[in-house]
Amino acid sequence: MRTVPLLVLAALLTGGPSYAQGDIRDTAIALVAISPSYAYQVPGGALADRFGANSHIGLSAYRKFRSNYFIGAEGGFLFGNKVHEPGLLRHVVNSMGQIVDKDGVMADVQVLQRGYAIMGIAGKIMPVAGPNPNSGIMLKLGAGYLRHKIRIQTQENVVPNLEGDYLEGYDRLCAGPVGLFFVGYQHFGNRRRVNFFGGFEIMLGSTAPLRAFNFDTGRAETGRRLDMLSALRAGWTVPIHKRYDDRFHLY
Repeated sequence: MRTVPLLVLAALLTGGPSYAQGDIRDTAIALVAISPSYAYQVPGGALADRFGANSHIGLSAYRKFRSNYFIGAEGGFLFGNKVHEPGLLRHVVNSMGQIVDKDGVMADVQVLQRGYAIMGIAGKIMPVAGPNPNSGIMLKLGAGYLRHKIRIQTQENVVPNLEGDYLEGYDRLCAGPVGLFFVGYQHFGNRRRVNFFGGFEIMLGSTAPLRAFNFDTGRAETGRRLDMLSALRAGWTVPIHKRYDDRFHLY
């Protein structure tokens, strides 16, 4: 009967704390990160001649390896209300400078910016700062597709000259390949509760007009455009990885 107490005593004397290996707090681990984000973008190049600053709502998903390199994809919707195209609707306004609907009532017409970008991404997190080896300076490159246009919105009114296919003569639709460079900071909390990122990014696109004819100028746009968007971006990150056992064990 004394063997049981002796075994317990031996365990207490020779045992010690043991933790599961690979915890996010002490080593770089593989994980999947999903990040919704917001950016305030300032246009440059040809884009600045047409639009003012805009907002960009994005969503990214990437796989981070134990080496802290990552690959993934991201996309986003850009929108704004600052459009610089003088005389865009000059053939639609009447002699009093108003746009009227089919019933002769003054229409509420908004001229807006709309667009989107989708791309593949790759980069690395360098653990020079942060609570664990998975956090640090983030460098990211991307390549994909950019598309933008002028959206003419007539609200509750029906304006025949601004409906259906007629809008294509005013919207200045452009699209083409785009590249991305981002530098910032990625934070992964030790307990998965606080995870975020932020930094500076620049998007550089080579787009081309996709409409055959512009109604206001009476001609088509030709040639490629150099469109640039610079921004500060911040977002929340949802990490998905194996939950390691961090309970205290005796052996």
